[in-house]
Amino acid sequence: MIDEHELERGRLARLRAAIADAGCDAGLFYDPTNIRYATGTSNMQVYSLHNPCRYVFVPVQGDVVLFEFKGCEHLSNNHHGVDQVRTAISWYDFITGSRTAEFAKRWADEIASLLGSDGYDLAVDRLDPIGAAELGARKIRVHDGQRVANHARLIKTETEVHAVRRAVAACDAAIDQMRDAMQPGMTENALWSRLHQANIEFGGEWLETRLLTAGHRTNPWYQECSDNVINSGDLVAFDTDLIGIGGYSVDVSRTWHAGDAPITSHQRQLHDAASEQLSHNLALFTPGASFAEISQQAHLPPEEIHSVTNAAVAHGIGLCNEYPLILNRDHFADAGYDGEVKEGMVLCVEALAAPPGGIESVKLEEQILVTATGPEILSRQSLDL
Repeated sequence: MIDEHELERGRLARLRAAIADAGCDAGLFYDPTNIRYATGTSNMQVYSLHNPCRYVFVPVQGDVVLFEFKGCEHLSNNHHGVDQVRTAISWYDFITGSRTAEFAKRWADEIASLLGSDGYDLAVDRLDPIGAAELGARKIRVHDGQRVANHARLIKTETEVHAVRRAVAACDAAIDQMRDAMQPGMTENALWSRLHQANIEFGGEWLETRLLTAGHRTNPWYQECSDNVINSGDLVAFDTDLIGIGGYSVDVSRTWHAGDAPITSHQRQLHDAASEQLSHNLALFTPGASFAEISQQAHLPPEEIHSVTNAAVAHGIGLCNEYPLILNRDHFADAGYDGEVKEGMVLCVEALAAPPGGIESVKLEEQILVTATGPEILSRQSLDL
């Protein structure tokens, strides 16, 4: 059991501190994962990813005001981090049409009134151009709220770690059900549906990708699952990418061998290479290690089985895939950034063995908690084929 009130209080305290550290008076958050982090509330999470219909105002000091979708105000009951609930003023074209400018002005007036005469620095995670213009007209300086949220969410509170463990345990049970169901003759879609069903049954929410492929469709990686039939002897590779219990994400990858046909020497070679990559790179995640050091020291498979498809050594995870993203040395100079691994971070470490132009690949990934003594693997799933 998780103390939900303690979970919400701890996250809100970290978010307020991050807003203050950024030199802002308050934050305004539209991303549903940021709203959940700030308030613990959840409503139409996927819908609100592409329809900005709810948001939350979080001042460094003062009332947290949740602007909820009309008619849904009761959903914030029993969430102690929410001091006020108001009806959201939506101003996206689907809702307001030719009156968008009118409603955007109303929205900006209300935000300005919450900031007050002394508050001019506002961190915002998502903002369309018309909204930015209206806030600017009211002398409100807009800052990067997504960066603020990223740094708040970087270190997990003690209660968050319990919530992550719960979500991973449920995901493990869902993976067990998927492996029990796997048999030659079923489609990729049919097998993937078992993970969806179990995730929902255990109290999870949705899957962010469709990464399960079999046989020749495992290479190149990042193809989505389809009606392709799984045959005996096929490799079946998947990436969970699910939003589980309490909104916490679980991102682990495994590659299995289907049916009774013997495992080939090539399949074993790929699996051994991905396992070696994963084992080596897991050991790099100790407190104090820099992202640049990890990038340079990370193991890559031999050139003949190394695909450029996946450039990530690791990425953060919490309510979704989160900051940071650590790229391997082939990509770090062009697109990477530095930082430091710290105790309390939760990360996913990736491995992929995929011969360029080949017909099979092996994808592996572990979710870890960084402890004072190094990485703790959170999933109990075997890496075996």
